[in-house]
Amino acid sequence: MNEKTRLFVCRETDPRETRVALVPADCKKLSALGYEVAVESGAGLKSGFPDSDYESSGASVAATGPAAAAAMAAADAVLRVCRPDSASGIRPGALHVSFLDPFRERPLVDEMAKAGVRLVSLEMIPRTTLAQKMDAQSSQTSLAGYAAVLAAAARLPKAFPMMVTPAGTITPARVFVIGVGVAGLQAIATAKRLGARVDAFDTRPAVEEQVRSLGASFVKIDLGGETGQTAQGYARELTPEQLARQREAQAKVCERADVVVTTAKVFGRPAPRLIGEDVLSRMKPGSVVVDMASATGGNVEGSRPFDEVVTDRGVILLPGESLERRVPQDASKMLSGNFTALLEHARDRETGRFRAADGDEILSGCILTDGGRIVHPRFA
Repeated sequence: MNEKTRLFVCRETDPRETRVALVPADCKKLSALGYEVAVESGAGLKSGFPDSDYESSGASVAATGPAAAAAMAAADAVLRVCRPDSASGIRPGALHVSFLDPFRERPLVDEMAKAGVRLVSLEMIPRTTLAQKMDAQSSQTSLAGYAAVLAAAARLPKAFPMMVTPAGTITPARVFVIGVGVAGLQAIATAKRLGARVDAFDTRPAVEEQVRSLGASFVKIDLGGETGQTAQGYARELTPEQLARQREAQAKVCERADVVVTTAKVFGRPAPRLIGEDVLSRMKPGSVVVDMASATGGNVEGSRPFDEVVTDRGVILLPGESLERRVPQDASKMLSGNFTALLEHARDRETGRFRAADGDEILSGCILTDGGRIVHPRFA
């Protein structure tokens, strides 16, 4: 690099957030590559990374307040996990990288454009082979699927595995996973490791082989019409008629399940409603439903993003918002690796500065604003 490229890692302001954008090991790697890394004091505490670990890695630690504000204002790239409240404090031309939920945060996108910030949305990174190391959405969703099953197991009033004892035999718990993407596959694998009997369903018939390879049974439902997946690997949005067929067939599996995990999301749109009150009323008392789409409208009627709900029937609805926060150390390590890979892909090898999106499939997919305007076609 001709000159140091300055990075600033924010301490998260959301009290629920436990992750950090960069861990000390990656700060050390980036420092060795010529980056100048500043970390806001306390940024890694909830993930198990104290300030001293960052200082040992070659990063500087800026106290919250004027010192952190100055480090942010001088940074070429500002890194954080959650979306910022505003463009305040970020200099024009700087890169800002975080999860954004951009389709629901259009005013923030507009503000960043006006402020001249180069805004990067982690959710918009293309799901391609080349971008795998940068795919923060997948890395975090995988851990969320794992955490969803552990949360259900902790709340379920029966054991997951089959046990044969002198006092009698305990039958294995039955788990039904709806949606076999990254989160669903990890949920299946985790439930099987815990000894449960697992059924799974997805609108994409192609995933049946993956389900069976994990030892689960694939539930076949004839939805009629077109199904499958988008170019980005997400399940296609179903028609109202197809959703009605899916709900009817799933209800029979839900009735005999001890745990149901729903993972169905349509990026940029409200989550499809898959389980209504009519189904919940037929489920066993004490059974647990984890709605991993609870923050975007919910797959399950009555679920809430952050609060547990117990129905009149005694069915327990657990929130599925940001379950990866329950394992913040590993979530931060994986996320930090995604940030590091993205920064290395974006920088110009000769100048050390961050490149424009022009002609680059990955950058053009995730950079929303540049040069004082919105440059992403889905938001222009």
